[in-house]
Amino acid sequence: MPLSLRKHPVNTAVVLAIAALALGACQNKASSLGGDGLTTASTQKTGAAPSFKKTEELAKAWEKDRSNADVGLAYAEKLGQLGQNSTQIEVLRGVADASPDSAPVLAKTGKALLVAGAAGDAAGILHRAVQLNPGDWQARSALGSALDQKGQHGEAREQYTAALEANPGNVGIRNNLAMSHALQGKLPEAEKMLRELMNTDGKTNTRVRQNLALVVGLQGRFDEAKQIASEDLPPDQVNANMAYLQQMLAQPNTWAKLQEG
Repeated sequence: MPLSLRKHPVNTAVVLAIAALALGACQNKASSLGGDGLTTASTQKTGAAPSFKKTEELAKAWEKDRSNADVGLAYAEKLGQLGQNSTQIEVLRGVADASPDSAPVLAKTGKALLVAGAAGDAAGILHRAVQLNPGDWQARSALGSALDQKGQHGEAREQYTAALEANPGNVGIRNNLAMSHALQGKLPEAEKMLRELMNTDGKTNTRVRQNLALVVGLQGRFDEAKQIASEDLPPDQVNANMAYLQQMLAQPNTWAKLQEG
């Protein structure tokens, strides 16, 4: 019999933690459902190798001219690659403060903050970017992601809906919209939306399919989730993911521990 989740409150912390640990062991919370699953491709971290020399050069350039958004954003990116998260966030805040009326700069800065895990800062900056340029669907989608990570799911879906009006049918936005329902514990609604997406423009999208596997698994239908996930992942990884997910959901104290973390 499928495990019932009705006895347990499904919230953002729980879903993010399960997604990060069970369906993306090499990712952290911000880059699993909070990043890869809930943001547009424009907010993803690059794979460039960190460079101490280049970072130092950019640091000096930034100290010399803090009005140069390009330098500030480049410096922040290098800091992120070096794992200097707190300094990275501080620099990004400085970039936004120096360009309060530039929608493009604010949009880029907000997305970078979202990737860095600073959803609160990102939401405020992206909100300003959207005010300045209401037609920027990417900024709206990123704002939706930030709001979802803050637990403001209704407001997040308003942003996704507005983004879809500007870019109808976009797979990334529709995926984000579905996962917003999942983060609120509305798993059947999320599953329905993801299946509709899989039957149309998202049928070849790995991220959409793995999110569907997660949502199905969270409802206790592990065999079905395993079958869905196996289209992209090797058998050993699928088995490990499903076993971990099942183990977590079967433990009565899992939900409390996840909410504490």
